[in-house]
This record gives sequence, C-alpha cells and structure tokens, in this order.
Amino acid sequence: MQAERTLIVDAEAIATIVAKVGLGQLYDLTIARLETVGGPDAPVEMKQRDGFLIESPQLGLLEWMPALRHGATVSMKMVGYNPHNPVKNQLPTILSTLCAFDADNGHLRTVVDGTFPTAVRTGAASALASRVLARPDSSVLGLVGCGAQSVTQLHALSRVFTFSEILVCDKDVRAENSFAARSRLPEGAVRIAPLAEVEERADVLCTATSVAPHEGPVIRGTALKPWVHINAIGSDMPGKTELPLELLRKAVVCPDHVAQARAEGDCQQLTPEEIGRPLAELLQDPEAHERLSPVTTVYDSTGLALQDLVMVEVFEELARDLGVGHRIAIEATADDPQDPYSFLPGAVTRSWDGQPGARR
Repeated sequence: MQAERTLIVDAEAIATIVAKVGLGQLYDLTIARLETVGGPDAPVEMKQRDGFLIESPQLGLLEWMPALRHGATVSMKMVGYNPHNPVKNQLPTILSTLCAFDADNGHLRTVVDGTFPTAVRTGAASALASRVLARPDSSVLGLVGCGAQSVTQLHALSRVFTFSEILVCDKDVRAENSFAARSRLPEGAVRIAPLAEVEERADVLCTATSVAPHEGPVIRGTALKPWVHINAIGSDMPGKTELPLELLRKAVVCPDHVAQARAEGDCQQLTPEEIGRPLAELLQDPEAHERLSPVTTVYDSTGLALQDLVMVEVFEELARDLGVGHRIAIEATADDPQDPYSFLPGAVTRSWDGQPGARR
C-alpha cells in the first residue's frame, strides 16, 4: 500500500484559510489552542531547539525545533533568523517551514509555511501571558520596535484587551511611519511617540526588536508604571537581550521555557532564583494575577516548539476542512515495502547493468 500523499499548505492556501476563517477568529483559535498545549496532563513533549549560529558574512541563525504529540504528530520547524533580510534581501527577518510527521509510521503528512504561523503564535502567546499578568483594565499599549512581529503582537493583544491608545517607536523612521498601514488600522489609531513617553504611559509594553547581541537594552525601564506588564519577544540568541538587568531583578519574570530563556532570552541575565514560574504553570493558576498585582511583570518569550506543533496542527486541520492546499508524493514508496525499487518503472530496473561481470 502506498503512503498517503503529503499535504502542502503554501502561501496561497494560507491566504485562503485566513480569508475564510477571518484574521480575528484565527487569533482566537490560536490563543485557545496554546492555552491547553502545555498543561500537566497534555500528551506532548519537546526538545530544546538547536542549530547553527552564522557569524559571517552577517549574523544569522538556522535552527530546528522538534515536538511530539504522543500517538499523533511529530512536528519539526526549520527557522532562519537573519536581521539583515528586510534591507538586503527584501525578505522577513524570520523565515520558517513547518512539517508534521505521523507519529505512528513516520510519514511526512503535511508541510506548512511557517513564517506567517510563527508570527501569529508569537503574538498569541504574548496575549495569553498578558491576560494572566497584566491588569485587566490595561488601556495603553506600547510597542518598541515596529517590524513584522509588532504587527501580530498588536493584533493578538487586541483580542484580549481594549486599548484606547497605541504608542509606537522604532529607530527606523520608515518602520514607524508605515506601521499603521501594515497593521491595517485607520488613520489616528496609532501614534508615534518618543521612547520615554512609550515607557511612561504603557500599561502593556512589547519589545520586539532586532537588537544585536550585547547591544541591549532597548529601553531604560526607569519610569515605567508600577503595574506595567512587558512582553519581551526579541531576545532569541545567546548575548541578545532587550531589558535592563535592574528592571528584571525588581520584576516577576515569567519565561516561556526556563532552560531556553536562560540560554537565549532576557533570563540570560538572571540567576535561577531570580526567575519566576513558566507560563504553562501560570495558566493553570487563574488567581496568579491577583497575587502578583500591582508589581511589574515580564513575559520572556523565546518561542517554543510546542507552539509550532499547535500551529502546524491548526493549519493542517483548517486546510483539510476547507479543502485547500495540494498533495504531492514525496516519499518513494509503492506496493512492496521491502522492495526499494518498487516505485520505479519496470524499464528502469530491467536496464540495470550491475550483473556480475558487467562492471567496467
């Protein structure tokens, strides 16, 4: 029996899915799925990501992120991080591909673009963390960094909070000026402000920058509201941090994954004793915010393979339900699993010149 063909969910298929489901509903679905994936009874596990640090000719990363849902799916994301991409190559800083393998037989079941789902799930994870750690009446959102990730931070957080003001700043004036249009917001909904004002007025603050290793922090952190919640999402490699050490030490710091955040996130700056409970534990504790308020809180987001497992399953499910994407035969299999040539045309195997004495 031949293996099932592999489902390809490419950019065109994802665009169709979003058009039919709705962008807001997609964020709601992602937030709901992420909320349950890391629970203590969830039949999932993951390996810490690994990869190659590329230091020349320009700084970059190529990483793989594996996760397993027992009895169902092994997911693998290949992700490239190249901060020079927008200017040099007219490509996003983060490019990735998601693969879903059948956990029972190893069949490559689905291949999905990972660039869009990664941006969505990163925003959705911040929304989950902010729902637990930020004040429910938070009304001012501050965004430090106006790249692609900040767009999805804004959209995901807006599914959880009603913001009366959105303040943004970036060292790149072009990114500042184009942010409202890229966020599909009407004129006047976003205001460009000096960094000092963004820090002073934000109830929820997101740092989403491409700061180079050892060149942070990107905020001063000395004039924040006492109850501010910060989603730090830009730290994702050794030496790269966004927040001042003094701020981290006085805040309750909630990482997405302790070991990974200590290796690549803002938690690189802290000792184990200075790091709070990971997000998965806080999500199981509905009264966590009441006990923490009104202290400063930080979600140290480094990105999890379990989140990517959720995304490949979500888009696989939606593609099948909506009948989008296309299927191709990648694996060389046929009727006889013990015959490595069974998928080849007979004429090919009959023409083999490897009989004894035929070598020249």
